[in-house]
Amino acid sequence: MSNELMDSTDLQLIALLRQDARSTVATLAAKLGVSRGTVTNRVKRLEDDGVITGYTVRLRPDTEPNLIAAWMSITVDGNQTREVIAHLLGEPGIAGLHDTNGRWDLLAELRASNLVELAAVLERVRLIKGIAATETSIHLQTYRLS
Repeated sequence: MSNELMDSTDLQLIALLRQDARSTVATLAAKLGVSRGTVTNRVKRLEDDGVITGYTVRLRPDTEPNLIAAWMSITVDGNQTREVIAHLLGEPGIAGLHDTNGRWDLLAELRASNLVELAAVLERVRLIKGIAATETSIHLQTYRLS
């Protein structure tokens, strides 16, 4: 199943699971305004189609010092920002998504365990319909002013 075949309920479901993968089916159904059976069927379909490949625990960035962090600046075609955001919220490699002004429309915080995983995230994001251009910078070191 590609992003193009997912509807807004699928994308909202993925976004909710990204916020809390331990949410119960009843909680997800209530938040989506659908039946528990609908949630169960959609999660199973998303898993079977390889959209959902697993569930994980998110940790504070400082607890994983070897994790690769990067920022991706994104330009969106025309007025497709809402659709692009919905797809990006379903991408597991995106730790944060920000609306910006200036040259770029969006700024995505990326996290990956290695460069191969980061390359896969970049490829998936670049294939999203409505994304016109991207530029990615890898976070090398943080300097604190205090």
